[in-house]
Amino acid sequence: MTGADVVVAVTQLILRERQARDRGRWDRLQACYAPDATVRLSWFRGSGEEFAARSREMAGRGDVARHRLAPPVVDLDGTRAVVEVPTAIEVRTALDGIDVDLTSYTRLLYRAELRARRWQIRSLDPVYERDVIVPVLPRATLAIHPNVLIGLRPPYQFLAYVLEGRGYPIADDLYGDDRPGEVAELYESLYAWLSRKGS
Repeated sequence: MTGADVVVAVTQLILRERQARDRGRWDRLQACYAPDATVRLSWFRGSGEEFAARSREMAGRGDVARHRLAPPVVDLDGTRAVVEVPTAIEVRTALDGIDVDLTSYTRLLYRAELRARRWQIRSLDPVYERDVIVPVLPRATLAIHPNVLIGLRPPYQFLAYVLEGRGYPIADDLYGDDRPGEVAELYESLYAWLSRKGS
């Protein structure tokens, strides 16, 4: 395969993973991940297999999201790839009887590896940038008291507020643009792995 062919293969892997998540194709979602993959999201930490199972449970409760993806950027080194995908995570839900649209803007960072002639995801880590929440009906009034947001980090404060209200505890140690040092360390670890300077 040429370098361009590999970029296409890796890009399709990532796009299929997000499509499977959004469309409820749980077996296909799991198949995108290596057996030793790690997934670290706002509401979940664990293996790719566990992520697929928990995503199925989440959807069964009526808690769904859609992912609007910008074109991925793929960096290759032999049988390894690092992929960055700017993403808008969209959630429609209700707060105090008012329908709202929540959008969380992130960068999804993947490690992918060619194993047994098949590309698989080794890890997924988002970097949270910012989020917004608005009423679906323009004239509706959404009253979120500032006090309820105290202690919630700005890059994902509304996401945390909504998900915690739905029973999904959100950690305070996620990667976010408000902690640039930690984000820089994440990028360094990804590219060290890519060049085989890391595990």
